[in-house]
Amino acid sequence: MRLAVFADIHANRQAFSACLAAARERGAERIICLGDIVGYGADPEWAVETVMDLVHDGAIAVRGNHDNAIGTPSESMNAAAQAAIEWTRSRLSAPQRRFLAELPLTRQEDDRLYVHSEASHPARWRYVEGTTDAARSIAATDAQPHVHVTFCGHIHQPALYSMSSAAKMTSFVPTSDVPVQLLGGRRWLAVVGSVGQPRDGNPAAAFAMLDTATREITYCRVPYDVETAAERIRANGLPRWLADRLREGR
Repeated sequence: MRLAVFADIHANRQAFSACLAAARERGAERIICLGDIVGYGADPEWAVETVMDLVHDGAIAVRGNHDNAIGTPSESMNAAAQAAIEWTRSRLSAPQRRFLAELPLTRQEDDRLYVHSEASHPARWRYVEGTTDAARSIAATDAQPHVHVTFCGHIHQPALYSMSSAAKMTSFVPTSDVPVQLLGGRRWLAVVGSVGQPRDGNPAAAFAMLDTATREITYCRVPYDVETAAERIRANGLPRWLADRLREGR
């Protein structure tokens, strides 16, 4: 099966639409959403409703920290993120808020684990910033011995980590559209990057494809209408920085 894995949509309709179209062109048969459906962007109602429809049709979704903040006012965020959450909270319907609140923090399917932040303490929302963080997340799957690859988002930067049977770590930033074989003798952590707010200097939306038969992962980048997404943020009175950073991929 060919899986399309999305993270950190952040209510960016233009980016998510472009990624969904690209994934389907690549033959995606199953959709995975790694959380942060809302936050920052100007189309939260559309984003949540779209993911709800996808889940109804068989997709998997887990909860991100911005999704969690909709129903948890005590969630700590910076000023711009908090302003966006408060605005978003007023826009969502009760069924949409309930959908976000009821999303699981993790979900395992076959030899794959899906989580927004990382696997050792999903509700702490810790970032995977290097091999130490990645090793902690991979080691946490010892309790789930059949997990071969963990997928996460949260940090908005694509990366791929692996751990050998001797606990030796490797890491690299994958090249777009170049398949990588997830070798069976190692355990893997795939950080898929962000659909709606990339932060690696490339404004193009990011997602990943996994072929479960060949065990090949391919990181994908998709140009989208950044200007319309930014204008939607400004037009709704959200912090201008949230619009400006889309152009910079920061």
